[in-house]
Amino acid sequence: MVRRLLTSVALGLALTSPAWAQEARSRVEIEALDATGPGRLLLFAERAGAPGAEAPQAVSADPFFKKDNFVAAREIPGLSAGARTGVDGDDLAYPGSMADLAPGDYWVQAVLDRDHNYAYRGGPDGGDLISPVTRISLPGTGDTPILRLSETVPEYGLWESARGPIMSAEDRAIVDARIKPFEFISPALSAFQGRPVTMRGLVVTPEAYDGGDERYPVVYFTHGFTAGMTSLSDSAVGILTATHAGRLPPMIWVLLDQSGPFGTHEFADSVNNGPWETALTRELIPDLESRYRVDGGPASRFLMGHSSGGWAMLWLQVNYPATFGGAWISAPDITDFTDFEGVDITQPDARVISEMGRMEAVLGDYGGQASSFEAVFSPRGDNGLPMPLYDRLTGEVDPAVARHWRENWDVSQLVRRQWPAQGRDLDDKLHVWVGAADQFGLDRSVRHLQTAVEAVGGRADFTYLAGKGHFDLYADGAERQALRRVMAWQMWRRARPDSPLNDPGPLPAAPAH
Repeated sequence: MVRRLLTSVALGLALTSPAWAQEARSRVEIEALDATGPGRLLLFAERAGAPGAEAPQAVSADPFFKKDNFVAAREIPGLSAGARTGVDGDDLAYPGSMADLAPGDYWVQAVLDRDHNYAYRGGPDGGDLISPVTRISLPGTGDTPILRLSETVPEYGLWESARGPIMSAEDRAIVDARIKPFEFISPALSAFQGRPVTMRGLVVTPEAYDGGDERYPVVYFTHGFTAGMTSLSDSAVGILTATHAGRLPPMIWVLLDQSGPFGTHEFADSVNNGPWETALTRELIPDLESRYRVDGGPASRFLMGHSSGGWAMLWLQVNYPATFGGAWISAPDITDFTDFEGVDITQPDARVISEMGRMEAVLGDYGGQASSFEAVFSPRGDNGLPMPLYDRLTGEVDPAVARHWRENWDVSQLVRRQWPAQGRDLDDKLHVWVGAADQFGLDRSVRHLQTAVEAVGGRADFTYLAGKGHFDLYADGAERQALRRVMAWQMWRRARPDSPLNDPGPLPAAPAH
């Protein structure tokens, strides 16, 4: 059985296989108060503290921040009102079978992931059904615990939350004037999918935009994994606020949503996700630049992104060097497949032993980080889905898929092939930052990229920030987005070398109390 192949790991849940453990006793019933549609039923558990301890607001599991928790999963066709289904030791689970959980008290919560994007979002979102967080003992000695799917997660518009609007009416009027959501139906993507496909994002304009005919440099930014329009709206407000305060130069920012069913599509033309780079470069950018007063030339058309967003913008800059004036990126996803999570996947008998991949296989059949990579990099299988790079249980790498990745999507290899002929358009356009303590080892990947650039005599900037990881890279003291400020002013100097405006520098430290 699948669950028996999921080997236990040294996590806080302390999986065991005691002699008294019977799968029928490690069981939770989940009941629908109202009829549900189909979806992926998820059961989460985390160890509870002493009796009387306050319940957490939610129980979850994800490979980044809640990687020590338990999750079991099952696809269901739907439940009628009042119907129940059980989750027990026979269900797919991480880090091991529910029957092997160490005895004790647990906080548990059930989620019906109706749109199958929990693996991407790392939590339930609008329309999903959830149960209250409940304390139970496992294995049970009395009646089987029942969790009721009694709450539907609400859907919120931009700049709204459970508490209502996140800003005053006065501030909202400013936001509505300066931040414009857009939706663009792409002919290329629509033809690929056989249905209308919409590209989404936000355009942020500087305060003086409506008062004259001045043109501006433009920055195309995209987010990292798990993010989407909500995170872009937060970024947009931050950019607007910082520009008003003079901490960012007056530029037009286009914030691009790259989330999709398989994860992030990286604005790359792939056989699984479709022609996203074509749609961006040949359709969306010309459309936006015909409607907004941008400078309109590559010398002041810039790219920015972090993590998956960093890889996307690196890919665009290397492949369209004459279209963009430079890419300012941080901690890009893996750029050299001789170091994929520490494994050279190009070697015979390569194995990727990935706890992230194992957990994601439980959270969802698609949408996790590993399957997101495969949707971009892999050929399409006979079943119409992206071919897996490796078996999630055994770690065995498919050499044909690995070869396809290396030959078509390895940015270090791409640099070696293309930079010599395109050096005039590529030199001095790549600006890469990464934390020297990146939690995903992406500093190693960036060093491989730097080696490739140097091997062909290219010119690019690489900065390794000591002590910085993947998630704190942008912060400097009291300034949470210090690196964004540095990047933006470098762009400004490139676009407006004679401007009297200058980077105001770091925020002063907060006074000690």
